[in-house]
Amino acid sequence: MTTDIHPEILRERAVAALTTARARTAGLTETVSDRDLTAQHSPLMSPLVWDLAHIGNMEELWLLRNVAGRESMRPEIDPLYDAFEHPRSERPKLPLLGPEEARRYAAEVRGRVFDLLERTPLEGTDLLSGGYAFGMIAQHEQQHDETMLVTHQLRRGAAVLTAPDPDPPQGPPLSATEVRVPGGPFTMGTSAEPWSLDNERPAHTRDTAPYWIDTAPVTNADYQAFMADGGYRESRWWAAEGWEQIRAHGIEAPLFWHREGDAWSRRRFGVTEAVPGDEPVLHVSWYEADAYARWAGRRLPTETEWEKAARYDPGTGRSTRYPWGDADPTPAHANLGQRHLRPAPAGSYPAGASPLGVRQLIGDVWEWTASDFLPYPGFRAFPYREYSEVFFGPEHKVLRGGSFAVDQVACRGTFRNWDLPVRRQIFAGFRTARDDV
Repeated sequence: MTTDIHPEILRERAVAALTTARARTAGLTETVSDRDLTAQHSPLMSPLVWDLAHIGNMEELWLLRNVAGRESMRPEIDPLYDAFEHPRSERPKLPLLGPEEARRYAAEVRGRVFDLLERTPLEGTDLLSGGYAFGMIAQHEQQHDETMLVTHQLRRGAAVLTAPDPDPPQGPPLSATEVRVPGGPFTMGTSAEPWSLDNERPAHTRDTAPYWIDTAPVTNADYQAFMADGGYRESRWWAAEGWEQIRAHGIEAPLFWHREGDAWSRRRFGVTEAVPGDEPVLHVSWYEADAYARWAGRRLPTETEWEKAARYDPGTGRSTRYPWGDADPTPAHANLGQRHLRPAPAGSYPAGASPLGVRQLIGDVWEWTASDFLPYPGFRAFPYREYSEVFFGPEHKVLRGGSFAVDQVACRGTFRNWDLPVRRQIFAGFRTARDDV
């Protein structure tokens, strides 16, 4: 990897990204009691204190040991915080660092990392070029911050997190519910983004037939129409595994929803509220998204179709970094960074629309796609196989676009997320597509 950005600018970016991530980590771990930090709020998630120390351990491993060549600060804890060594359900039984010790450890690592960053040439190796190692660690921490926010949503008890609601949609309303994306080739993935992760690379050409895609994500009101029409009672809409899943677990609505009389309410970060009809639907599995799309006479977009809608500019033929162009996101473009604790209403952020008029492709909700998580042609695992390669295959479905819980450092038009199709606790929704017939 190479970059033409001045080393001092790269250092400033790395410091800012690391500082932003750590401030968010503090907000997620200092708003609850030590008891809540050490408790397991769901077998699907780690105790928050595990994430806290894991963040520090990963930072020490890659920056202090791999980049600086130093000895391990706490070799006895390495196995405890290896994400592949112990499944999440077993982590509360481990001799984990307590809350204060975990905070001290993560803080000591960060102090040494900032000293290292000041004097390390950001060139010479793939790990250092463009400040990659530092950007990777900032992204890793923000990804765990999102994971911890999921744990906060699963946590029972009074609300401890606050944030203002998104503004009502500004500017012109949506002029159509779907837009046509022209067929032909476009550039997918990236070879130029200095902090892009291995599964985003390399840039390569993909060709699509023309297709139609929703201008905004599917809303709660849209989804309630599917529910009211017996969507959860009709096997014909469901993949066989999905039908088995909802029948086995008695699922009849998105996660955290419950019926109150004739209306639906939801629990959101400790607050119970009426389900807002104009927000993108949230906390649905891939199977639920796929069933809705079939019911609506449509389908989920493929990952290739999603990225073309998000990056392709038919006026220039270029693939841009974001739907709106190459500039970094601002609050006018997208709902990112836990600035709000909910999606914005569908149709928001006209400044963030693609040249074809598709909105909210970045932020608000992760969007399930039809595609399995697979490598691009020419993929090279870097810097370790366990980031992407071990997850490739039909077991995992691709999600795109980020959510309100994602920081901009870990969200771009090429960024790929993946999860099991049964997952519902993540901040995932979807939009639909159809063939051009």
